[in-house]
Amino acid sequence: MKWIHTAVVAIIAVAFVIFALQNLQSVTVAFLSFGITLPLAILFIVIYVLGMATGSSARSLMRWAWRGAKHPPASQD
Repeated sequence: MKWIHTAVVAIIAVAFVIFALQNLQSVTVAFLSFGITLPLAILFIVIYVLGMATGSSARSLMRWAWRGAKHPPASQD
C-alpha cells in the first residue's frame, strides 16, 4: 500500500510540475484591497503549500478530537 501511495503522490507531483511549466503567464490576484501580479506557476505553488499546511493541520486536529472522544478524561471527584 505504501508503494501505491508513493506512486500516486509522484504522479500528482509530475502533473503539477508540467502544468506549472506550461502556464508561465502572469495573473493578477485580488483579495479585499490587496492585489498582486505574479506568474501562474508561482501562484499554484503557494496554493499547493498552503493546502498541504491546512490539510495536515485539519487532519491532526480531527485525529486529536477522535482520540479524545474515545478516551474521555478521568473524573476528579
